[in-house]
Amino acid sequence: MASIQPSPKKRKNNNNKQSTEINKGNKKKKKNQDLADIRKLGQQLLSNRSHINNLPLLLNILNPTSSSPPEFILEALLSVQSFFTPLVADLPSSSAKPTEDPESVYRVWLRSKFDEFVEFLIRLSVSTTLVEEALREVVVDTLMECVKVGNAGKFHSSIYHKFIHTMVYSIEEADTLLDLLVSKYFKYIDVCYFTYISLEKLIRTLDVRSASAESEKESPACASGELLIRNIHHALSKIPPFQQLGEKSEFEMWNASGVFTKDSKTETKKKSKDSKTETNDVPSSAIISKKMKLKFSKAWMAFLTLEPLPIDVYKEVLVTLHQAVIPYLSNPKLLSDFLTKSYDIGGVISIMALSSLFILMTEHGFEYPNFYVKLYALLQPSIFIAKHRAKFFQLLDSCLKSPLLPAYLAASFAKKLSRLALTIPPSGNLVVIALIHNLLRRHPSINCLVHQEEKDQTAKNDMSANPGIDHFKNEETDLTKTNALRSCLWEIDTLRHHYCPPVSRFVLSLENDLTVRSKTTEVAVKDFSSGSYATIFRDEMRRRVKQVPLAFYKAIPTSLFSESDFGGWTFQSQEQKQ
Repeated sequence: MASIQPSPKKRKNNNNKQSTEINKGNKKKKKNQDLADIRKLGQQLLSNRSHINNLPLLLNILNPTSSSPPEFILEALLSVQSFFTPLVADLPSSSAKPTEDPESVYRVWLRSKFDEFVEFLIRLSVSTTLVEEALREVVVDTLMECVKVGNAGKFHSSIYHKFIHTMVYSIEEADTLLDLLVSKYFKYIDVCYFTYISLEKLIRTLDVRSASAESEKESPACASGELLIRNIHHALSKIPPFQQLGEKSEFEMWNASGVFTKDSKTETKKKSKDSKTETNDVPSSAIISKKMKLKFSKAWMAFLTLEPLPIDVYKEVLVTLHQAVIPYLSNPKLLSDFLTKSYDIGGVISIMALSSLFILMTEHGFEYPNFYVKLYALLQPSIFIAKHRAKFFQLLDSCLKSPLLPAYLAASFAKKLSRLALTIPPSGNLVVIALIHNLLRRHPSINCLVHQEEKDQTAKNDMSANPGIDHFKNEETDLTKTNALRSCLWEIDTLRHHYCPPVSRFVLSLENDLTVRSKTTEVAVKDFSSGSYATIFRDEMRRRVKQVPLAFYKAIPTSLFSESDFGGWTFQSQEQKQ
């Protein structure tokens, strides 16, 4: 029987498949062989000093420009790290020059290779070719180990500064590296301390306007302009706030012999004064707190001097400033210039700056004469639909709480709010009523606004004192010239007939005698400050009301309209016309 032979085309395809499989096998075999060679180089380097020439070969694999596979990088990295770990604490400084002694030449050369190793690690940490995030984490961990003991056993701030600088200027990997620092290293107080120092140095030498052009010339992969500012702000805001601990509390440090240890000279002086007293290497929490606050303040104040800040970063800073920054500053009054400039801008920016500015005034003794003038200017119809209106109205209520406010100022705010009630939605009317209620209760001197009477006959004969004319100057910006005390809250009286039932019901609270403080209470503005049509409708649907007839007629009506509804008109039906 004749055998069936495959066609030439099939034979060709089979040959191609076989050759492809052979090539893949050869590549895999070569890769395993190369990996074994790298492992052998590392073992030889660690076993005998005679194999010191393997060190440059392993460093060459770590060079990001060599585009080595991740497996090769990992193997070379572990070998080089194991080699330098026991030696780095005893190596000379990077600026040291060798002497005629061969051992000195060797140690200076080792230091240069260690610096080269650190440089490669920093570049690898932001390299986009490292697909595996696990390898990036190993690189960062190795780099932080070098930072830990790279300065003769102490924290190597120079290496760390280069790392932070590279991270901030990174376009794609800045967030990834920052997350690694947050999760593993920002719990150490000395790491946070040097992070503040590095960021401050970076900001002080930064020119935002020229940073974009310069970074494009140097490297198109570097962050510039707004992205650079965002990276810096992200790094600053991610550092956990320093919490004041007790005097005997211990702080977790990355390097035990770091910046917070006492100087040996100071230690000797203390021992000479009192030989019986034992001193610790780590200072008290009060000293550490003072140092941390100082570096925290310098870093944040340097950042806030950057101009111009991107509008989204600017708003985020203003929103979080009173909680995340002011409590930890060494001198909160340093923020006065930044906040007053922001407050003077107007609009949403002023609303966001109000919280922090109010804290400076009430808790830190800051004086700002134009505060109430600017606050008065913010009372516009648009404020009742702003995003941060809830916080604004609560702060407005707090700002008007002091009994030391002059009558003309309290009256101006009450009248301005009253006038706004004519043009704002029902949710805004509820806030206005609550604010005016509190104002009348706190300041009895302005209760004349509820019912204003003419003082004498001369005023009656004066045409300008006509009861039908409102003397309030709504467009006046000078609070002493608004004539609010000569006016009355007639706008609030119109709300008694408002189409929205919650408004017409709530306004009745102003009919009580608010001067009798023992029988009245202040209204919580926060209960109304974030209201809307939806919340009003939802609250009305939840109300339980008694069933009442919608209309009452003495006789059953025979038509939709009665003749009295249309005086002077006569209507005839079709039958009457015929």
